[in-house]
Amino acid sequence: MQLAAIIVSLVLIAVGVALFGRAILQIFRQVRLGQPVPAGTRTDQPVQRTATLAREFVGHTRMNRWGVVGVAHWFVAVGFLTLLLTIVNAIGQLFTADWILPLIGNWLPWELWVEGMGTLTTVGILVLIAVRQLNRPGGAGRKSRFAGSNTGQAYFVESVILIVGICIVTLHALEGAQHGVDHYQAAYFVTYPLVAAFKGLSVGTLQNLTYLFAGVKIATSFIWMITVALKTDMGVAWHRFLAFPNIWFKREADGGTALGALQPMTSAGKPIDFEDPGEDDQFGVSQIEHFSWKGLLDFATCTECGRCQSQCPAWNTGKPLSPKLLIMSLRDHAHAKAPYLLAGGGTTAEGEEKASAEQLTDVPAAALAEAARPLVGTAEENGVIDPDVLWSCTTCGACVEQCPVDIEHVDHIVDMRRYQVMIESSFPSEAGTMLKNLEKKGNPWGLAKKQRLAWTKEVDFEVPVVGKDIEDLSEVDYLYWVGCAGALEDRAKKTTKAFAELLHIAGVKFAIMGGDEACTGDSARRLGNEFLFQQLGQQNVEMLNTAFGEDTEDESTRKPKASKKIVATCPHCLNTLGNEYPQLGGDYEVIHHTQLLQHLVDEGRLIPVTPVEGLITYHDPCYLGRHNKIYTPPREIIGKVPGLRNEEMHRHKERGFCCGAGGARMWMEERIGKRINNERVDEALSLNPDIVSTACPFCLVMLTDSVNGKKNDGQAKESVQVVDVAQLLLDSVRTPLDPPSDDAEPADAPEPEPVK
Repeated sequence: MQLAAIIVSLVLIAVGVALFGRAILQIFRQVRLGQPVPAGTRTDQPVQRTATLAREFVGHTRMNRWGVVGVAHWFVAVGFLTLLLTIVNAIGQLFTADWILPLIGNWLPWELWVEGMGTLTTVGILVLIAVRQLNRPGGAGRKSRFAGSNTGQAYFVESVILIVGICIVTLHALEGAQHGVDHYQAAYFVTYPLVAAFKGLSVGTLQNLTYLFAGVKIATSFIWMITVALKTDMGVAWHRFLAFPNIWFKREADGGTALGALQPMTSAGKPIDFEDPGEDDQFGVSQIEHFSWKGLLDFATCTECGRCQSQCPAWNTGKPLSPKLLIMSLRDHAHAKAPYLLAGGGTTAEGEEKASAEQLTDVPAAALAEAARPLVGTAEENGVIDPDVLWSCTTCGACVEQCPVDIEHVDHIVDMRRYQVMIESSFPSEAGTMLKNLEKKGNPWGLAKKQRLAWTKEVDFEVPVVGKDIEDLSEVDYLYWVGCAGALEDRAKKTTKAFAELLHIAGVKFAIMGGDEACTGDSARRLGNEFLFQQLGQQNVEMLNTAFGEDTEDESTRKPKASKKIVATCPHCLNTLGNEYPQLGGDYEVIHHTQLLQHLVDEGRLIPVTPVEGLITYHDPCYLGRHNKIYTPPREIIGKVPGLRNEEMHRHKERGFCCGAGGARMWMEERIGKRINNERVDEALSLNPDIVSTACPFCLVMLTDSVNGKKNDGQAKESVQVVDVAQLLLDSVRTPLDPPSDDAEPADAPEPEPVK
């Protein structure tokens, strides 16, 4: 037995190491097929990036959001890395059954670690196996986060870990038996019963058992290595290696998610100059090799865990988009097309083949066939990504927020949209109306710019306008960016008027733009029309910089610059102004209206005293919550309004469910599956609330439409309201002329933090 175990093990080790080395080189070469990234964007702050990687791995900061699954995975992941020396120990035991590692073999901390971590790794994988079985697609169907994953590959990996874990524990017990352990010891605090059971066996039997389990451990480990080396697209196995560089190279060095701002369009790793684009500039992504190398690394790293899929509003309402399946499709396509690209294949910007027929002679037929597939196309066109998949995305960010290996799904989806819109002019027809309105009128509804100021005539106080009532913004505390919806949409105008009145009551000096401002371009950019976003953005930045006193050239007459504080009631405006306009030369301190209102309440300048009776549930807007991490201020305000009883929906905060309007979906019909806003309202109505509150004009419109529809169908009580947090506060507030209540907060509350 010993000789056979030695021969088999050594052969497997030699083959496994050789193939694994080749596989690493293969993956490296495939990832390098991607486009470069702008200099420094993925390698800046190396110390911070290393600290982020250590924190995310050691703390399992994403995985531990999933309770017992995160804990179990921690033991499996840490055990895999820290118990590698047990393979060396097993090799030694093949030759000498009672062999132990030099120096540390008898060191108590090491023995305790092997004992404890070996046991917990085994228990951890049993828990993960049980979780997979309880959520298997055959039982839960589409609701399973594992639906569409490569189940056979997962079973193989789980079986390997379980077998190796059992071997580690058993070999440790055999080690104790052979070294004469005859009473309970700390080093065998779990396996001593097994040690005791082995004590009655002969030396020869103990040795043969050691050879057997050492051989099984080595064979299992290196059969796994050979298998994954031959199948480099097995994400469920390779993520344990690729996750480390993928996290290190993530967009935000400090560990933040790849949400908020979209990345500027680049070509060959350089930002595109939209005023004078180069002839060879690539607009968006139309081939797999047009993704950056970080994108290709993202695809290879996907572990198919399905956390993104389980949170995706499109998938949860019967639409074809699953972020997991999208990434898997891109990974499989990249892997299958790689031989063609590595041989020099590909097309120029004019569509001409880069490589000659001779260069492609040795490329497998399957790779040539894969290269002929369109990246975005219907099933009839043999496309990799179906258009319905691409256009189902609301860019809510749930996938990015949940991904344990920091895949940047939203950026990749928008990159594909950019090519479809800007080059192919292929997008849902109804979105074309929105784009035309933005081009001609500067707002999605196509209304005249003078109507932006119509709401100011509906309030009983003066609303200062920049360039009309005040010269510039140095005379006020805040510029109130009303936004298109807040100025032009009837339901959103109620929020605008309520917020303006609250500012007036609190004595906050504010002004609005004069109506010449355009839409911030959020919907255009997320639809994929980057050129239109650039036009709108540049126009607004020039106007804002002038209003803030940036453009005064005469030093002798220059006034002190206004503090560049903007408050917005729309999270989409907030995100674009605060996170994306810096890309265009506009750096402003931008806060959300709920942040300012909370600050004013804390200072005692707004005092809610009139009870607003009823049960309320709050809906987190995606672009306020996940994209900008603003969860507390709206809840704080609701908590200060007397009479309200707040109850959270099941999906809230980081796991909040989208209203369906983001990603330019506000302007597109939902023709597949259940409407996303109906799914969200059904969840809200299950609490039997009197009030559904939110803090976003898009959400307000979507939720109101659904609630009204359900009222008409008799599925909702007539009294239920959908209101913005500002409307709630106005209903309850009193002026500071009245004496403050005894429990009023001190007037030195800190200023709200602007978005970053």
